[in-house]
This record gives sequence, structure tokens and C-alpha cells, in this order.
Amino acid sequence: MEDLSIRLSDLPDEILIFILRKLYNVEVLYSLTGVNKRLNTLAYDSIFTTHLTLYFLDKFIYPLPDPMLDRFRLQILPKIHHKVKWLNLESTSIERILLATNYPNLNGLGLYDIDVEKALYLFNSKLF
Repeated sequence: MEDLSIRLSDLPDEILIFILRKLYNVEVLYSLTGVNKRLNTLAYDSIFTTHLTLYFLDKFIYPLPDPMLDRFRLQILPKIHHKVKWLNLESTSIERILLATNYPNLNGLGLYDIDVEKALYLFNSKLF
């Protein structure tokens, strides 16, 4: 009998992108960044980097776990910051994400689960 197994690396980029588009962008970036050059190239494609939602949504909004957030802040965002056009953030990570790097092409910012006092503090202070 012939061995019909196919590895992920055997698939063309178009098929991989089709599969990866079924995932959240945050999962693609977190899971594929640093694996190898080919997967970095796919993960850093504008399909996955222009519109980022950096929280989990079920019936409620859940922040990214600290290790995941730290990896985005320290490793991933500095590499893709110029591609990010929209960020969706929740209240506990807003400061850390916005201060992680400069976002020269950011056109939109969605802030979720934020109270008025924190919003006033963030946007009236000299943080940004």
C-alpha cells in the first residue's frame, strides 16, 4: 500500500492561507511566528496583520493570557506594526499594546470593556 500522508510543509501557500483564514488572526500570528521562514512570511501577510483583535470573545470578552500578550508586545507587534490598520483591544491590555510600538498606519481603534475613568486617563494623559 502506498504512503498517502501529506505534511503541512507539502501544501502550497494558497491552501495554507485558505486553512489559516479559518482561525483568528491572533492565533495565526501567535502560533506560526518563529516556527520557520515560510510560516513567518504567511503569518505576516496583510491578511492576518491589518485587522487585529487582541482578546478572546465567547459570550464575554476575555483578555489574552499574560504570556501571550507579552509575546505580542515584545516580539510580534514590533515586526508587523507598520501593517496594522485596525486594533481591537480590551481594557486590561490597552496601555501595554498601544505603548508596545508605533502604529504609523493605524486608522481605527476599537476599545472594549473600558470604563469612562480609564478612557479619560488614557486619552488625557501624556502616555501616547
